[in-house]
Amino acid sequence: MFFAEFFEAIRDFTETGGQVLLVIGVLIFVMWLLILERALYYFVWHKQLKQQTISSWNARDDKSSWFAEQIRQAQISRLMLKLNVSVPIIQSLVALCPLLGLMGTVTGMIEVFDVMAISGSGNARSMASGVSKATIPTMAGMVGALSGVFASTWLARIGKTEKTHIEDAMTMEH
Repeated sequence: MFFAEFFEAIRDFTETGGQVLLVIGVLIFVMWLLILERALYYFVWHKQLKQQTISSWNARDDKSSWFAEQIRQAQISRLMLKLNVSVPIIQSLVALCPLLGLMGTVTGMIEVFDVMAISGSGNARSMASGVSKATIPTMAGMVGALSGVFASTWLARIGKTEKTHIEDAMTMEH
């Protein structure tokens, strides 16, 4: 019962906003799946991998030679690659949201102009659907971009902070 009403409301909203709104919805869904996957990785698996890397570094006898520094940098780089693997994709999806919203605005305005050409500029009721198809995708694109900006900034900040923590934990002995 609840799910049927929920999906009907989503269908009505999508029809009001046009086909571009469906694309924006899929984009936001994928973006948030990637964000949640990165957060889950950080809170569950990264801490264990970080401890293993630091332990293997501390178990080394040679920590001060040029070769040791290269090994240290490689271990830090591997951890950072694993931590930041989806962040550039998330940032790209954030940038795409307002662009798709703009595309929805353009397609909605084209519909308004079509209605005006066919029925004249006095028919406000027939222009209303085109105006809603012009404004709703813009709003959805902005909401998706704003939510993604905060999350991607948080993920990037975690990456920088973790790199500093790992470098401090794996200090060179001279």
